[in-house]
Amino acid sequence: MPNSQLTPGVAPGRLTAEIYARNFSDVAPPLDDHEARVAADRCYFCYDAPCVTACPTSIDIPLFIRQISTGTADAAAMTIFHQNILGGICARVCPTENLCEGACVRETAEGKPVQIGALQRYATDGLMDQGEHPFRRGTPTGRRIAVIGAGPAGLAAAHRLAAKGHDVTLFDARTKPGGLNEYGIASYKAPGHFAEREVDWVMAIGGITLETGRALGRDLSLDQLRRDYDAVFLGLGLQGVNALNAPGEQRGNVLDAVDFIRDLRQADDLASLPIGRDVVVIGGGMTAVDAAVQARLLGAQNVTIVYRRGQERMGASRHEQDHATSSGVRIICNAIPVAIHGNGTVREVEFAHTTDGPGGIEDTGERFRLPADQLFRAIGQRLSGAPEGLALEGGKIAVTGPGRTSLPGIWAGGDCAAGGDDLTVTAVAEGRDAAEDIHAQLMGA
Repeated sequence: MPNSQLTPGVAPGRLTAEIYARNFSDVAPPLDDHEARVAADRCYFCYDAPCVTACPTSIDIPLFIRQISTGTADAAAMTIFHQNILGGICARVCPTENLCEGACVRETAEGKPVQIGALQRYATDGLMDQGEHPFRRGTPTGRRIAVIGAGPAGLAAAHRLAAKGHDVTLFDARTKPGGLNEYGIASYKAPGHFAEREVDWVMAIGGITLETGRALGRDLSLDQLRRDYDAVFLGLGLQGVNALNAPGEQRGNVLDAVDFIRDLRQADDLASLPIGRDVVVIGGGMTAVDAAVQARLLGAQNVTIVYRRGQERMGASRHEQDHATSSGVRIICNAIPVAIHGNGTVREVEFAHTTDGPGGIEDTGERFRLPADQLFRAIGQRLSGAPEGLALEGGKIAVTGPGRTSLPGIWAGGDCAAGGDDLTVTAVAEGRDAAEDIHAQLMGA
């Protein structure tokens, strides 16, 4: 773990192997056949279904649920995959309580929505477990497309382009593809190397060549890519982590939450990961919650999330907030870090209470301290090393329509593109739609 120093409060192997296995087992076990049929029967099969409108990939949810209810789960999976080729991981990580299930008529009427996410997982897992990829590469067009970034947006774009018959080269800076799904989500949401298996399944369509360890700006230039390929799609994600800008931030055991989650997901032995007794996480989004909950699951005694605004403003859904608190995580809102104290390594974090005033966050002048032998930053990421010549908007790549950038022949989507909401399902939709636009332009449709 980068910058992690073993101190009296930070140590690996706090738990037994049995407890690690239990703590990091599937947080939402799959439905069996009977449970799926019962859950599907609760759907009203609305004609003008609000759940479809709420889904960024516009899956025909009433149709796939009806297909499950009539015993044709494989058809249901195809309904999903035609709109969202990463429907398996999205069934696990989507904030469905804010999207499809939040819009469900059953939720409005009874406060208990149809289990859309669980039903989607039931259908997609069933078809994926059969092994054979259900899509076939289209008739070769002779066109070559470069896709930079093998995360959700890049994978969705590459798959759709291959299905159209184009030759796709998929580049990624890391040693493994998958992006956020492989490196950035809580392990208990997708155990069993699901993200890796899903990438292999998506690639089975053919027509996609994967090159890992190839970074834009280091190993690849945008100018060269434009010369060598008929089109380029950028699905770079976000690389830089925002700083706290508080005195003492350089002390030992002050870490980025994304690095902690990455190391945890890639660890062969969870007992090898050092974790503190008193862990503080700064931030209010999904990364903050995932880091905090997993710190508890690794054996931290006290874990606290501190967020600068009110709880209703947190980026993490209320479901995820409740999951954190039920896991033993404390959430403190309306507070910002003003100093990090310690002798070499962090020992305490000093905070100021805040209020949301007309001009933004205001310091009330009240102070408090929390003991901390490990501090995780989870206050957002930024695009670092944006390709030269591309117009930016809010620090991200500016796009119009289906991902068109300011440079002809260059498209972008996912977290690196302006206007999105940093969700896996949105990245998939943007990669898919950019691929359709690329195909239309190249083929003169």
